[in-house]
Amino acid sequence: MSSRSARVLYQRTGVLKLMGRGMSTAAQPRSQADFLKGEPHRKHPGVINLKTLRLPEELQTAARSIIHRAQVAHLPERAVRLTNFLWSRKRAVEDTALRQKAVSMEKELWEKALQKKGDIDEEALEDRIKRKVLSELRRTTYHWTTMKYDEETGVVYMASRLAGGYAAVRRALNEIKKRDPTFAPQSLLDFGSGLGTVVWASHSCWADSLKEMVCVDSSGPMNILAEQLLKGDDDRAQPLIKHVYFRQFLPVSPKVQFDLVVAAFTLSELPNVKEREEAVLTLWRKTSSYLVLVENGTKEGHHILMEARDTLLKKQEKIIYDSRPASVFAPCPHELMCPKLALEPTVPCNFQQLYQPLPLPGHNERQIEKFSFLILTRSGPAETTGGVDWARLVAPVLRKTRHVHCRMCCPNGQLQHVVVTARKHSRDVYRCARSSDWGDQLPVIQRLQEDAQSDSE
Repeated sequence: MSSRSARVLYQRTGVLKLMGRGMSTAAQPRSQADFLKGEPHRKHPGVINLKTLRLPEELQTAARSIIHRAQVAHLPERAVRLTNFLWSRKRAVEDTALRQKAVSMEKELWEKALQKKGDIDEEALEDRIKRKVLSELRRTTYHWTTMKYDEETGVVYMASRLAGGYAAVRRALNEIKKRDPTFAPQSLLDFGSGLGTVVWASHSCWADSLKEMVCVDSSGPMNILAEQLLKGDDDRAQPLIKHVYFRQFLPVSPKVQFDLVVAAFTLSELPNVKEREEAVLTLWRKTSSYLVLVENGTKEGHHILMEARDTLLKKQEKIIYDSRPASVFAPCPHELMCPKLALEPTVPCNFQQLYQPLPLPGHNERQIEKFSFLILTRSGPAETTGGVDWARLVAPVLRKTRHVHCRMCCPNGQLQHVVVTARKHSRDVYRCARSSDWGDQLPVIQRLQEDAQSDSE
């Protein structure tokens, strides 16, 4: 087969197959240390996933005590309903979109009415059309409502979401812990802190360095429950994690910054794109190193995070307090448009984490938390070292005999389906691929990437 014929074949299949003896030789890394850094293949630098996560023992004990003491009626059923409601939650329809839809419907109804013969009472017709448009909008528009948590609803939320929320945040934070091992944050800001899972997850990563943790949540009952969890459900006891401060509003001064700022499952609770944009810009002003955003692994969660990404990469504030620009740290290996948004139908970019739920009736089996996340940094984009870039695995890895199917988001902003073999891509890359899974990173040799791009032109 000629090289031109081969290129055509690869375009038609949509599967990236890097073949040819010359390419195989060029693709070999100069040494194993180029990207393995002395680690075995199963622990290569791109392995970021965690095994099954469990809540810290003290947190689990405190949560069980609070739930038992609360004696909430029909708790298992209510916990399932709340989980399903939060998972299916959509963004509120923006006023401009609603107005455009109303105008379009009204125009269509007028055109139909005018096509009919006979006299028309325009005033009566106008009234009928307006009532029909309003009725149709009420029927078809998603009715977004603010979530309000009293103490009982907070306990239901604890039973349904404490362990899953902790698992998602802990996995997201592991990106920083694994890829930036010198990072030792002294201060943390958690916006929309809820039950304080971010504090517990951050403490499990950086207990030795964290000296100040500020939790901001507008819900007084949620703040009380979070404090009870920290005290092991004993009001007379000292907090299990010290230097945690609860507030109902963000610190006012724009000059006060925190090493680590987190907003987990919070942006989706804001009513419109303007408020989400303002919140993201405020949080970024308060970030001195890393901003971590976590949402449900749904289309809505992914879209909300991509809104935030665009805001911080493209919008310029009038007053700049910290001139260091935002760079994407994870999960994207690039700062181009998310290629998943270009797919039809749209598929969310999400990841999953196994976790052990609270040991409550019907909650004994291991569960999977599916989530989306975004981490931005002020330290600039990650540099390529040893001629190696890193792609992100965005789907489960399919391991076959002597080859591995990897679906990746690549540094060039493209989604690629790569069939990795030892002969074509080197033994090291092949063994790393077999040891990796959805959410991990995989090394992409620069020369290999250039050849791949030329094959698809």
